[in-house]
Amino acid sequence: MEQREFVHRADGEELSCTACIPAGDERLERVVIMHGAGTGSKQRNLPLAREFAGAGYRSLAFDFSGHGRSTGELPLLSLERRFLQARSVIAEFAPDGPVMLIGFSMSGQTIADVVEHLGDRVTTIVLGAPAAYSAAAWKVPFGSGFTEIIRTADSWRASPAFDTYARFTGRAVLIVPDHDSVIPPGVTSRIEAALRRHAAFDRIVFPGSQHTLGLWLAEHPEDRRRIVALCAAPGHP
Repeated sequence: MEQREFVHRADGEELSCTACIPAGDERLERVVIMHGAGTGSKQRNLPLAREFAGAGYRSLAFDFSGHGRSTGELPLLSLERRFLQARSVIAEFAPDGPVMLIGFSMSGQTIADVVEHLGDRVTTIVLGAPAAYSAAAWKVPFGSGFTEIIRTADSWRASPAFDTYARFTGRAVLIVPDHDSVIPPGVTSRIEAALRRHAAFDRIVFPGSQHTLGLWLAEHPEDRRRIVALCAAPGHP
């Protein structure tokens, strides 16, 4: 397996990316992994990217602006900018063909936004403790009123992510923390109900895990292997 570091320029920023290239034959599907908010970065997702590369998937983890080694300021980031950055990274890393999207926490919304854009090209999604946000929060910078919007009681119910996931027909893996003090239970339940509509669905709980599932997977190789095995099951690219 080869690991390549590069910078992708998008949305006025320089986004730090790490690609993990299989040593032998590559599967058709490419994997893109997205971190959560706050202190999230691609660093914690690299063990999972390497796990997928070991199974033959060309895989990528990257830092959104204001995170990790990317340029930009976190208060200026928004859900809309996250989508624009993810879309641009995917256009370079996987310009055509099938794509697997993996995301944690806030990236639950970002993946829904990307699925809405890419359509049937997305064959598999893996959501770790996913969040969903009101459409009213999409354009608002994180440092300019975003928190106030998402803390409004039940504002998440107006998220377009639920309709997107209800239409998704590929493979879907939902990873639910054993203890989650961040995501309201209603969000998780509604995402699960949406995915069960048409997707080939699996739900996983790692005993003892908490909201930071990216860190959990970095430290638990057996659970990384379980995720890869589910995604590589027969009938998928």
